[in-house]
Amino acid sequence: MGVVTYEMEVATSIPPAKMFKAFVLDADNLFPKVVPQAIKSTELLEGDGGPGSIKKITFGEGSQFKYVKHKVEGIDRENFSYSYSVIEGDALMNTLEKISYETKFEAAPDGGSICKSTSKYYTIGDIEIKEEQIKVGKERASGMYKAVEAYLLANPDVYN
Repeated sequence: MGVVTYEMEVATSIPPAKMFKAFVLDADNLFPKVVPQAIKSTELLEGDGGPGSIKKITFGEGSQFKYVKHKVEGIDRENFSYSYSVIEGDALMNTLEKISYETKFEAAPDGGSICKSTSKYYTIGDIEIKEEQIKVGKERASGMYKAVEAYLLANPDVYN
């Protein structure tokens, strides 16, 4: 098994606390609203939404995949960080054991935030992940941050 790690940062004009509330704490409700082509629904299968919980995310019609199951690894409400792993689903493409994500929202000098994300792809055997696959994943993630930012700018009174 190999591990491929990549990091990315996305700047947003939304303060960290508000971005964390929308992007992490209310993602199950918000994502199907703001990116229905990407995420159709989220269902809590086990737990209360905290660490150890299992969620099934069903993708929208714009996705090449049907679903994934996430295991929540950690939520830190004071430091605006969240970690989870994709543990099942066709997005693993029979080439990955799992994908682990860590996301942290930090204050930016302009009053907005920097969304820092680390992804670790755990491959099965000697399978290699192509740079193009990582690039596509980064573009999708960046699009999700920007969609949430646009929603929050259009609806300034939510998540206060």
